[in-house]
Amino acid sequence: MKRLVEIRNQEFFCRERALRDSERKNFWLAKAAEWEQCALDEIAFHFRECNLDMAAAR
Repeated sequence: MKRLVEIRNQEFFCRERALRDSERKNFWLAKAAEWEQCALDEIAFHFRECNLDMAAAR
């Protein structure tokens, strides 16, 4: 889950940049959306791994 924290930090950084850089706001928001998708992918991966571990333990 440490990786998820790092990904969310990158997303936050991009959103902060979007607030401060009006000329490149759309760029930074697009980057934030990419990081958000990475976070969702990481969460899905984690749950798949947990489910596999639980199934193997049965």
